[in-house]
Amino acid sequence: MSMNITPVKKGEEVHFKNPSKKFYEAIGGEEGMRKLMFNFYDKIYESEIAHFFPQDEEEFEKIKIKNTKFFIQICGGPKVYEDEAKGMNLNEFMIRVHDDFSINEKARIEWLGTIREALQEVEGVDEEILEDFWSYLDNFSKLTVNSFADGSTYYAAYTQAQEK
Repeated sequence: MSMNITPVKKGEEVHFKNPSKKFYEAIGGEEGMRKLMFNFYDKIYESEIAHFFPQDEEEFEKIKIKNTKFFIQICGGPKVYEDEAKGMNLNEFMIRVHDDFSINEKARIEWLGTIREALQEVEGVDEEILEDFWSYLDNFSKLTVNSFADGSTYYAAYTQAQEK
């Protein structure tokens, strides 16, 4: 599986669709998602972007749990993130959560590289299903980039494809 990272293009409209529920099912439902995401966040804690996350271990644990709920729900699992989103579209809410941070392309690449590392440790999931999940991550993560090398900030517009 390639899991290529496509670059952010300032001003481009970003198109994406939520991951197929097949990923959630193939990874083992809630427990499998927790295992994947906790592994990912443990890696993030040691990464170049660890400073975006609380350094207090108890606070970091809360972030792991909360963000894992987002991924459980966005992948078709139960609605365990509804209270966090406060009635907003989940993707829109997650984009706005990142507004408080200055996120550049380098940070995005580090984030994607770290989740790619965690995904490469997943066994027994069909490559096509992994690619679908990766496509979501690659495209959706473009929407969190809000700081560019020229010093400007820009919030990309997005179009979320409807599931068929």
